[in-house]
Amino acid sequence: MTISAVTMGMAGLVLSFLPQEVASGLGVPEAAAVVLQVLGALYFGFAMINWTAKANLIGGIYSRPVALGNLAHFVIGALALAKLAVKDTSLSYLWVAALIYSVFAILFAYVFFTTPDLKSKYR
Repeated sequence: MTISAVTMGMAGLVLSFLPQEVASGLGVPEAAAVVLQVLGALYFGFAMINWTAKANLIGGIYSRPVALGNLAHFVIGALALAKLAVKDTSLSYLWVAALIYSVFAILFAYVFFTTPDLKSKYR
């Protein structure tokens, strides 16, 4: 949860405060900067949810909405990034992003579909 929160928090801050720079770096129109800024707010909000939930027991029925939201985000994001990376092979950085998203997707799938060990939490 902490790594996810920090990763999304950093992305959220960059997209929130430097949307024009990111838009020009990606080669998209300046008008897309507003969409990037809203995306940054979404990332930062998700980071805050993960940061505040990091001390909670997550998995099984515990904090299920947090685990499900993260799982959906990372699975859909990994698939979208991989699809674009296959379509445009000149964008090699998309493979790195797709790999990072895939790792988070696998980890949140594990958290979502397994039951945590209650004994180890309360020892």
